[in-house]
Amino acid sequence: MKRRPLLIALVPLVFAFFVAAIRASDREELRPYLERARALVAYPKLTAAFAHVDREKEKILREWIAITEINAPSGKERARAEFIKRILDGYKLDQVYFDRTGNLVAIRKGTGGGPTVVIDAHLDTVFQEGLKIKAEVRDGRVYAPGIGDDTRNIEAMLAALRALNAAGINTKGDLIFLFTVEEETALRGAREFIKDNKERINYYVALDGGYEGFTYGGIGIKWFRHHLLGPGGHTRSRTPPYSATLPLARAIARIYELPLPSDPPTHLNIGMLGGADVVNAKAADAWFTVDLRSTSNDVIADLERKIAAIIAEEAARAGMQSRTEIISNTPAAQIPGMRQSPMVLTAEAIHLAMGFENPPITPTASNNANAALLAGLPAISTGAAPCGDAHALTEWCEIEPIYKGIKKVIALAVALAQLDER
Repeated sequence: MKRRPLLIALVPLVFAFFVAAIRASDREELRPYLERARALVAYPKLTAAFAHVDREKEKILREWIAITEINAPSGKERARAEFIKRILDGYKLDQVYFDRTGNLVAIRKGTGGGPTVVIDAHLDTVFQEGLKIKAEVRDGRVYAPGIGDDTRNIEAMLAALRALNAAGINTKGDLIFLFTVEEETALRGAREFIKDNKERINYYVALDGGYEGFTYGGIGIKWFRHHLLGPGGHTRSRTPPYSATLPLARAIARIYELPLPSDPPTHLNIGMLGGADVVNAKAADAWFTVDLRSTSNDVIADLERKIAAIIAEEAARAGMQSRTEIISNTPAAQIPGMRQSPMVLTAEAIHLAMGFENPPITPTASNNANAALLAGLPAISTGAAPCGDAHALTEWCEIEPIYKGIKKVIALAVALAQLDER
């Protein structure tokens, strides 16, 4: 009798396990993909490539750190890119070159008859020019600004290329390893590369964030700068009575009270503020930025209208004017049927075959995959290691998981480009 509460407590866990199994390996549409994925990761040349990664662990960590310590603010990635190009020049590749946008492109040609697959990691970081970066290894982690976003994935691409070559693996389709510029500011490198090469690309994989799972749809991102405009004046002046910071503050408080839906996933952030140039001046132009994100363009448009109404009301209340700039606009990119597409089912099967149980799979990318999806290309985004504190000076990554992450990149690239067993 005393054991019944324990048995009752275990029932939901057993049920959850059963449901998870149905969602993954027992799903009818996934089963053939999972069979192929398991056969692929057990294929002798793939296991040889995985063994090569294990033998290179120390080299991978050293190279990862070396690349991270070359600061690469958006638009100023060339020093880092040149360092990587020197590494790539020592590999057996068909082409290594800089394109017109400044992206570094490395092509590993296939034997023919397979899909062309782009594997992408971005070169740029969010940190200021002149920042001196020194990585620190401590307690199984490596700490440095940019160590994760996106240098972990740059290193994953380099290590994957070495392992593919060492194991003598051939794919039917071409593998294009793409090191892009200006992802952090406007996805410019990916946009321009896709514009120039769309007709030759079958699949696009953005390595940026993630580890255990992946995304298959792009979240919409719209950035604004809203201005509240008044006549200004000295602190002691009676006319005008207010600084433009007053309607700004009231507007911000109201905007943060707006309800945000969780389905579809939606986010709002007011990140930057500005006003007068000196302490003893009433701001004639007080401004703030708004970052809106959702997988629904309709939700973004609705919030945009509500925010505009709040700003107009608060400006009128203070006897002032308002003005809005659109800083950046990346619409939500959701391809109908993408969740059940061959690319997504292949990626899910590879994750499962590599030991990632029930990987989180969402339509919420905010990276170079968005550019591909907006162009109508099948695209996913994933990553090679678990990291934290992205975009902060305290950024860190766990070290040991990156080796499994690199193996996942190898398996995913080969699965999508199709293994040539000859």
